[in-house]
Amino acid sequence: MEKLWFITNPGSGTATRAKCEALEAVFEEDGLALAGRTEFPEQKLPGAKQLDDAGVDTVVLFAGDGTINAALCALEKWEGAFLILPGGTMNLLAKGLHSETDPHKILEAAHKSDRRVALPYVIAGKHRAFVGLILGPAASWFRAREAVRKGKIGRLLAAVRGAWRKTFGEHGVRVEGAQGLGDSYQAVFVTPDLHGLEVAAVDARDWKSIVQLGWDWLSGDWVAAHAVQEGWTQELRIHGRKPVLALFDGEPVTLQPHEKIRSGTSLETFIATRKDEEVPAP
Repeated sequence: MEKLWFITNPGSGTATRAKCEALEAVFEEDGLALAGRTEFPEQKLPGAKQLDDAGVDTVVLFAGDGTINAALCALEKWEGAFLILPGGTMNLLAKGLHSETDPHKILEAAHKSDRRVALPYVIAGKHRAFVGLILGPAASWFRAREAVRKGKIGRLLAAVRGAWRKTFGEHGVRVEGAQGLGDSYQAVFVTPDLHGLEVAAVDARDWKSIVQLGWDWLSGDWVAAHAVQEGWTQELRIHGRKPVLALFDGEPVTLQPHEKIRSGTSLETFIATRKDEEVPAP
């Protein structure tokens, strides 16, 4: 790490402008040159040529998983290094790569580390999910989550009513390719692994599970609530004739019927500071 490009999102999680400025001060103290800075989504993400022309060797990402996803997809073929700092709500990628949760301590450890690892991801068409993919009507809760983030209470109530109606209506989502799954579910979670896809299908019909399911999405952790059937596969397809709402690392996308969902692996470009011998999948 010598010359950096700093990508942030002041609107996501804990990546406030004050904290961004504090990290920039640490860059300077450690003798790290800052070639450029991007505040996403207000500013356009840099391209690989722009980074290479500026002599950048490391992109530092201080944002939530959605912003990190956008940057990684935009720079998919860039061969420099990525340092991911926890600046969002769940920070699952950062937790998988680092033993620390303090961005300053991670930066200090990364400056001394030459370890680079590859990360698995879920891929469907041009879309990628490094943390995970959520399929089905329960994905509509993202609107309520965004209303919470922006403090828009009126919009929150409308979003909750709409998400409740869609999630627990008659129509769920079905997928093909994962052994043991065949029913209609309110949500299907697809998590990337270096060896394939882990699939968890949620079917919560009683009122207590329904309330828990919605609340855990708002608070950032679906997995804690699920009444689940699990499977493992190399490839999935959406069953049926209608498009399906999906969240790639929390960002909404509409997938077409029979869309192929599979696993992929990135280049070995992620700086890892964990003490573990193997960095776990996020």
